[in-house]
Amino acid sequence: MDALSFSEEAQAGWLSGRLSARPGSPIAPPLPAGLQHPLGEGEGRPLLHVPASLPEGEVPLLVMFHGAGSDPARALHRLGGEPEQRQCLVLAIKSRSATWDVLQGGYGYDVAVLDYALTAVFRRFPVDPRRLAIAGFSDGASYALSLGIANGDLFAQAIGFSPGFVAPGPRRGRPGIFVSHGRDDEILPIDRCGRMVTALLREEGYAVRYLEFEGGHILPPQMVSEALASLAPPAG
Repeated sequence: MDALSFSEEAQAGWLSGRLSARPGSPIAPPLPAGLQHPLGEGEGRPLLHVPASLPEGEVPLLVMFHGAGSDPARALHRLGGEPEQRQCLVLAIKSRSATWDVLQGGYGYDVAVLDYALTAVFRRFPVDPRRLAIAGFSDGASYALSLGIANGDLFAQAIGFSPGFVAPGPRRGRPGIFVSHGRDDEILPIDRCGRMVTALLREEGYAVRYLEFEGGHILPPQMVSEALASLAPPAG
């Protein structure tokens, strides 16, 4: 990953789930298309998927979090061919431990890695702020929704595929929210997870699109397609 520096204020923000990275004008060449690029060195590096073709001008970006015990490659695989069809960059992050930091005591390391990775992407690609989304499956869904509403001044959309909860913390902006959940989920039961998460977010005033499907703890392609529709080019 490029050598980057962060202010003390930005580093302090990581402890509450706040991100400092913001889209802007690229200052470095884009990475080659049609490939998955590791960002940084060593194990557990973020992966950036660059589709075979990108639209002219500003491009959409999706951050994707894996479920507990998984990894970025499997998280990307869950999206199928949607990133190519949507001409969308996908940034997949690896949790430091078996699952995400906030599920193990509080925000910190994983937020810092995301901030570094986002900053590196913004240095190379002109990301469209209107089509900047954060998503995840299972524990990654809980993490995506939690960070999405903590950073609604950065993310336009927060997507939770079969989430378990939303963490307490700061609320910034009003991102659009998408939640899907299987009615037969035995790992994160729908009544106390997907339905409850949606109800709580709506009570807080968020506009939530909520879809249920027949099945268990899985991510059907149709749910991916429905969620990523928000990354289509804006009308006009």
